[in-house]
Amino acid sequence: MPLLAFSAEKVKTLEPGAAAPDFDLPGVDGKNHKLADYAEADILAVLFTCNHCPSAQGAESRVKKLVEEFKNESFQLVAISPNSPGAVRLNELGYSVYGDSLEDMKKHAKDRGFTFPYLYDGETQAVSKAFGVTATPQLFLFDKDRILRYVGRIDDSKFGDPATVQSHDARDALKAMLAGNPVPNPKTRAHGCSTKWADKIEAVKKFNADFEAKKVSIEKIDAARVKRLAANDTDKLRLVNLWATWCGPCVSEMPDLVAIGRQFETRGFDMITISTDDPGQIDAAGKLLKRVHAAMPKMTEASVKEEGRKTNNYLFDGSTDALAEALDSEWQGPIPHTVLIAPGGEIIFRQSGEIDADELRRKIVKQLGRWYSPKQ
Repeated sequence: MPLLAFSAEKVKTLEPGAAAPDFDLPGVDGKNHKLADYAEADILAVLFTCNHCPSAQGAESRVKKLVEEFKNESFQLVAISPNSPGAVRLNELGYSVYGDSLEDMKKHAKDRGFTFPYLYDGETQAVSKAFGVTATPQLFLFDKDRILRYVGRIDDSKFGDPATVQSHDARDALKAMLAGNPVPNPKTRAHGCSTKWADKIEAVKKFNADFEAKKVSIEKIDAARVKRLAANDTDKLRLVNLWATWCGPCVSEMPDLVAIGRQFETRGFDMITISTDDPGQIDAAGKLLKRVHAAMPKMTEASVKEEGRKTNNYLFDGSTDALAEALDSEWQGPIPHTVLIAPGGEIIFRQSGEIDADELRRKIVKQLGRWYSPKQ
């Protein structure tokens, strides 16, 4: 089915009193789901959410609590991701392990223990347009006749901590509906990430093209400078990868590492490569780095400049023992070898051998956090 390039300007959110739009969408369970499949429920909640948005992720625990609280009632919640995956920039994924594709939704739902249907509307976004989705998360509550009785936020907190919630809007609306009463406040403002409509795809392509046109640099580094990098006296989370041009797994994983560096650039994150090739092979190492576009993202480039450095790609000039003592004394010498270093120099993750990109992202997100915090 062709992609329909909807945009925010063409979308109008359903008003209370409107009938539920029909849908027929693929779910993370491998099946298609239709509006009629949930005809038995007296109340149908349609929640538009996604994998990547920190507000959506922050609300997940409250969504699961709603499902649990009303499990003995005639109530069904169905979640739908409205986003076009191609309309999301890599650095918009800084709070998430995954993007917003259907395959990534399957992984996210499994990781987060979703007990409700999670459907994908990123192919055409026609259902999302019919509902008038402006943000993730955004909730629509329909009665037995599938008339809209509440639309808006789940609650008044944009944070992940349930203690920050002051107004339980969705729960109050559900209780009123189950009691047969009018919803006292049938419309609230949704807060979270804007819907990623397909008309942004070209902008994302330009964003990627601009990155791939950036200069890729490499310079030699000695043990003393590696030791300073490992001490990490910055406020950034630092990823250091040891590699070589002759190492197949090193070359294979490098595109994932570059993508990870771009993904978390807005979160205070450094992705540093250190080649263990012979010092005379610096041009060969630089050529390979250019092929995988191992440039520094804009915000990383700025933070590196603040440190008085010029690059995040290096070739080590010294012995394996000297490199191990400077970076990670537990490293036994095989490459690739990857370490994740917290501010202050503590190694919180190490991997000798090719990385599992999703697992590495989980480690990073666990350290940086999946949602906004009032302390940030």
